[in-house]
Amino acid sequence: MPESRETWDYTLYIPNDLRAVTISRRTLRLILTMHGLIGLVDTAELLATELVSNAVRHTKGPAALRVRRTREGVVWIGAWDTDPAPPEPPRSLEQVADLEDGRGLGLVRACADYWGWQPSARFGNRGKYVWCELAAA
Repeated sequence: MPESRETWDYTLYIPNDLRAVTISRRTLRLILTMHGLIGLVDTAELLATELVSNAVRHTKGPAALRVRRTREGVVWIGAWDTDPAPPEPPRSLEQVADLEDGRGLGLVRACADYWGWQPSARFGNRGKYVWCELAAA
């Protein structure tokens, strides 16, 4: 029988403000550190930064960062935004000449175990979650 692991779920609601990216990153660091997952912090911060940056830069409404750990030991990081359209397909990192534009989902694809997106609603608005998973076990 598999051992039972601690599960948890945090959501940080953020305004459409680029300063929310730094706040999200620092909040994520605190959550992972407090749960003894310091080994994931650097990669998780990079992924959350890319997801939240896209949510804030490419939409006009509020956003949210959600971080949870599943019973299987997976850390799930997702950013919700008010645009229900799917994200642009990620380009490989070799295809991205500008390090500041167009690399986000390519980094997510390269660094996460899995990633994806799904339609979702928050605050009464239609939107989407773009998410990724990291094995914490």
